[in-house]
Amino acid sequence: MPQARTSATAPQPTPKAGAGAGTANGVGLAWQLAGIALLLLTLAGALLFSGAAGARQVSDPGALVRWGLPMAKAIHNVALATVVGGLIFAVGILPRNLPGHRSKDGEEAPEHPLFTRALSVAAAAGAVWTLSSVAVLVFSYADIAGQSVSGDSEFTRSLVYFMTDIETGKAWLAVTIIAAVVTTILFGVRSLAGLACTLVLALCGMVPTALIGHSSSSSDHGGAINSLGLHLVGVSSWVGGIIMLAVLSGILGGKAAGKDLTEQTLRRFSSLAGFAFFLVFASGVINASIRVTTFEELTGSAYGQLILAKAFATLLLGGIGFMHRQWVIPQLGRGGMSARRVLWQLILVELLVMGATSGLAVALGRSAPPEPTTYAPDASPSFILSGYELPPELTPERMLTEWRFDWIWVTVAVFAAVSYLLGVAKLRRRGDSWPWLRTVVWLLGLVVLTYITSGPLAVYGMVLFSVHMVDHMALTMVAPLFLVLGAPVTLALRALPSRGEGARGDGSRGLREWLLVFVHSKFSQLVTHPLFAAANFAGSIVLFYYSDAFGWAMREHVGHELMNLHFLLTGYIFVLTMIGTDPLPRRAPYPMRLLLLLATMGFHAFFGVSIMGGTGLLAADYFGNLGRTWGGSAIADQQLGGAVAWGIGEVPTLLVAIGVAIMWSRSDERETRRKDRAAERNNDAELNAYNDMFARLADRDARLAQTERAQNHPGHRAAKQADPGTTLEGR
Repeated sequence: MPQARTSATAPQPTPKAGAGAGTANGVGLAWQLAGIALLLLTLAGALLFSGAAGARQVSDPGALVRWGLPMAKAIHNVALATVVGGLIFAVGILPRNLPGHRSKDGEEAPEHPLFTRALSVAAAAGAVWTLSSVAVLVFSYADIAGQSVSGDSEFTRSLVYFMTDIETGKAWLAVTIIAAVVTTILFGVRSLAGLACTLVLALCGMVPTALIGHSSSSSDHGGAINSLGLHLVGVSSWVGGIIMLAVLSGILGGKAAGKDLTEQTLRRFSSLAGFAFFLVFASGVINASIRVTTFEELTGSAYGQLILAKAFATLLLGGIGFMHRQWVIPQLGRGGMSARRVLWQLILVELLVMGATSGLAVALGRSAPPEPTTYAPDASPSFILSGYELPPELTPERMLTEWRFDWIWVTVAVFAAVSYLLGVAKLRRRGDSWPWLRTVVWLLGLVVLTYITSGPLAVYGMVLFSVHMVDHMALTMVAPLFLVLGAPVTLALRALPSRGEGARGDGSRGLREWLLVFVHSKFSQLVTHPLFAAANFAGSIVLFYYSDAFGWAMREHVGHELMNLHFLLTGYIFVLTMIGTDPLPRRAPYPMRLLLLLATMGFHAFFGVSIMGGTGLLAADYFGNLGRTWGGSAIADQQLGGAVAWGIGEVPTLLVAIGVAIMWSRSDERETRRKDRAAERNNDAELNAYNDMFARLADRDARLAQTERAQNHPGHRAAKQADPGTTLEGR
């Protein structure tokens, strides 16, 4: 990493206390490489401790593969984290352009050097990410095949088959493609919206790795995959942020940056790091509890001991981060500590500890857990198709007791609840009010969402079409009804700092800025258009259930989660356009809203009746092969699901229609009161003007009538006959 140039003739002044002191000499390249070295050394030690790198008695691929695969994965993880960290800093932490530089002749102000450095490092890391993914792909095949890496044609043909037909190979091929696309984008895109989409794509690069390995065949299939996915997101954000602070530390307070941005950068990242810590630790505990089920396995196995070591290192990192947030960063803001010292304490210590923790994580991925990670030879059809054994026969009591937590949606619910309550608390501290009923319905909506996605509806919805339809209708029409009434966007816009209250004034985009950008975007205008929202709400049901998408969503974990996300958003947007109070680009008049609701009710009824009368089984290769021994036949259960869609599904829509009617009535009342208040202020000026208009019309009618009577007078007719060219008006 290039260092700032210093004078050769004059000694440099000693950095003084304060936020602007000597950050030009940040964490140098040698110390950054020390973090990588510590990662690799910790990885090597953990592999030796667990025996994961030892030679196999049968089908040994050789030392190059046994050691090269975990090393390549370690480099892959660091590169991915650097890409994610660079994009997070560019999108939400750093200013895009230099302050005080006005554009001339339509040209944009120069890029901020921190922004440029972050994206340059991310692009270079993207290239490493791509190459390391290729290395992991080749080494993974050699490891599974039990043969050394070779360049002969047989190895190549088998490698191609591995990439195109085996799940592990297809997953790493997808990662390689995503890495290559992200890297290409990073070399050319500079718009914040484009970089935000690139960040989402980079996060999607973690999905294939979460679907393979130990999680793919754990006893809690969905829980293991979801917790690992959340863990990867948290780790990448946290590690990537620390790496970015390290590579940017040399110019954070330098002259090239315009002004010292050390304190605000650390504060912004500290908030992200706090969230990432809780996400990493909680998801790690959940994932470990799935693979290690007893205390003896935790303390008596090499795998369990590595888990304990990693947990200790994670807690140590969290403690260091908490100390910095509570003590070190405030000292920097008050001028009680130099920025250079803060950077060294904050970045270097966390960088080294993070390197060791990452090495332990990779070693865990290569070590065999105590619980089996392969399908049993006598696995049931239900376990093969859904990842779970059949639940017991459905009874009313079990509609309350059978739970299987979907940790992604649990995380969403917890995060949404905490964020909402913090926003309400901030308004209260500021002296502003917020209706308590909105808070209640928001929290109730999150409880309903958790029940739908993790409770008995989710469990039995995987084996019974009728329960799946109840789950679908609740996800689309019940949970959104409560969530929309909570008005979360309005709360966020009021609670997040606005201009004059600490909002971003340096050109960067925080949560409030991104929220406003999204609300006013073309995409938002499209999806929230009343006609589009209604068509999507009604039409997507037919497109989903009468296509292969339904079977894919039932068989594949990713498809199932995308199904939940789609129907929740579809219902939320539709209800928002009908009765929501959050800001929207366009709202339909009340008569049109009622017409759209009546149309969707009719469409749902038609859909339900078609399911009831259908004789072909939807997703037959799934529902027809579960091996269910209780309850009615699959086709009878499907027809029952149609009755559910027809009968029960209309109730929430009817409630929304009642809500629209009430809002329409209240809108008329508000308009009447507004006119009354205006009349009181201007002494009925509008009414007087209205009466004056009628008075003028009456006066004109009177003059016209008088003229007509004069023209019809006998004397006037006689004079006109005597002199036809002369008129009364002419006289």
